[in-house]
Amino acid sequence: MTEPLIPKHGGYRDLKSFQNAAIVYDATVAFCNRFIDRRSRTHDQMVQAARSGKQNIAEGSMASGTSRKTELKLMGVARASFEELLQDYEDFLRQHDLQEWDKDDPRKRRIRGLAWVKERTYKTYRTYVEQGSAEEAANCLICLVNQTNYLLDQQLRHLDRRFLEEGGMTERLYRMRRERR
Repeated sequence: MTEPLIPKHGGYRDLKSFQNAAIVYDATVAFCNRFIDRRSRTHDQMVQAARSGKQNIAEGSMASGTSRKTELKLMGVARASFEELLQDYEDFLRQHDLQEWDKDDPRKRRIRGLAWVKERTYKTYRTYVEQGSAEEAANCLICLVNQTNYLLDQQLRHLDRRFLEEGGMTERLYRMRRERR
């Protein structure tokens, strides 16, 4: 994950956080369809949290040209959605008397190692989610959500610094008007 957090060419599809969020969303839909009753509120909540996280990254990125404050706010909302989703996966494991793997567990390391695969998509993780046990699938999603949260935390720190250094649209316009005088 050494590529830039904020792409040079713009566009949310180039953001690592968005790419991870799309994988989390697709995997969450598959997980919920497989392990959680489709009529339950939990199924809907988990899918919506994953979708909200992904959509807010896209919307925040698109707002960046006109409002850094809005971009920061939406990225924060995305981060909160993924934190909610993380809690849902941890709850699932606890409520089903399944083990949450330690961060040094070789199975978890194997899943984390997939982050370095080029052209990663949901297909990279499909066997864990669609063919693995409930414990394997939930632990895979916990890894993915934690990776997404890490990327968003880095992105938010970068956005905070940029906002403090450069200000938002109002500050930039004021500076430009003042410089023209």
